[in-house]
Amino acid sequence: MTGSVDKAPWLLARFAQAAIGVGAVADVFRVVAVRDHRLHPTDASLSRSGFASMVFVYVMTAAVVLFLVWFSRCRRNAHVAGDGSAVWAVAAWLIPVVNLWVPRGLLLDVQRASSTEAAEKGSKDTLVNAWWVAWVGHGLLAAGSQFSKGTSMPLLVASEAFNLAAAGLVLCVIQRITALQSAALPTVSPAASRTHA
Repeated sequence: MTGSVDKAPWLLARFAQAAIGVGAVADVFRVVAVRDHRLHPTDASLSRSGFASMVFVYVMTAAVVLFLVWFSRCRRNAHVAGDGSAVWAVAAWLIPVVNLWVPRGLLLDVQRASSTEAAEKGSKDTLVNAWWVAWVGHGLLAAGSQFSKGTSMPLLVASEAFNLAAAGLVLCVIQRITALQSAALPTVSPAASRTHA
């Protein structure tokens, strides 16, 4: 990392981790409620599925916002050089199709720039890659389950297994990058940080 007197964003990391964990569990409840309503449509099942969907949308909106704020802060702390601004670093997560590969590279750039050990810069991509596979897998399976009207139990189970795996892995990714920054930021001298200001 090149200099900054910023601190590692531990509070943002904790809020993002909590929201992501709650969001993953809320998605499981939402999928079960929606499937139940599609198989046995009643006013009660409609109410349950609507409530579960509403809770999921609110929690996941909070999780996405917190994750993107955390990511932007980590990117700024790491002084990642390259092809764009903080706006692009956030927008890349939200643009369909682009968000299937660009954000992974941005996240790896932040992780590598946050590491103080040269040996760590390329050897610890496995965690990010595993999360990325689980996240994209969940998205593809969730989209595929819509073709079966959300009632195919094997697709729903596989999709939610990827969902929970992706949530667990991203919690570890957030922890790792924040810890790398926590270790690296105190080593920056105030003189070096003034030259970068």
